[in-house]
Amino acid sequence: MDMSFIQSLFDISGKVAVVTGGAGVLCSEMCNALARCGVSVAVLDISDEVANELVERICAAGMKAIAVHADVTCKSELERAREHILDKFGRIDILINGAGGNMPQATTTDKLSFFDLPEDALRAVVDLNFFGTLLSCQVFGRTFAEQGEGVIVNISSVSAFRPFTRVSAYAAAKAAVVNFTRWLATYMAQSYSPKIRVNTIAPGIFITKQNRYLLIDESGQLTERARVILAHTPLGRFGEPQDLIGALIWLCSNASLFVTGAVIVVDGGFTAFSGV
Repeated sequence: MDMSFIQSLFDISGKVAVVTGGAGVLCSEMCNALARCGVSVAVLDISDEVANELVERICAAGMKAIAVHADVTCKSELERAREHILDKFGRIDILINGAGGNMPQATTTDKLSFFDLPEDALRAVVDLNFFGTLLSCQVFGRTFAEQGEGVIVNISSVSAFRPFTRVSAYAAAKAAVVNFTRWLATYMAQSYSPKIRVNTIAPGIFITKQNRYLLIDESGQLTERARVILAHTPLGRFGEPQDLIGALIWLCSNASLFVTGAVIVVDGGFTAFSGV
């Protein structure tokens, strides 16, 4: 087997990637993986302290990264971030839209019904997960349109297809991300360049800061919700951040040149299992 050919297909060294929500549990692993592949990474996050710590670790290992502050729900902040990244790296090749998550205030409980969920919490979840993705695609997608090439990878969720109980706004927003990905893939290819590709990764259940309270109780044990999830996951475990890296590198590389508008599910078989 010609391994050099295989390696060349997946080679993304020398590229520049922007990762929104880059300091989060899943996206920090993506930032590390991209940097290890020779990519210059802009860790875009609202949390300066955590982003700076991640960048320090990446750079200490001899790789390239910068921390960039921006709220993905604010277009002007994203535009300033884009100019800063272009000034530092000269171009942008990859956009990973990883900013997202749920919040307790937008989650139904035995004491809080759907009808009483506060409007501001619901809007905040939709803004972060959907509009944060859409606005980032507007801002950085413009650069790709000007360059005539680029890769966008949005992060949705399996809840886009099988809506999880309790998290109505989150599930709806992630479903919107899938629909928008397909729309944008068509728009960018037909209106600007077939060298601009837009895809989505839909992770299954990964334990993050945003959902830990739903899966792990105060004593550190699995909640009933977590046990049901595992019972419906053929591989029998929650996802680990590194489980997303193979799909990510594939979508960012020439190995997926004929892939756009696709949704890549990484869920341990959760969406495949009927329950019987």
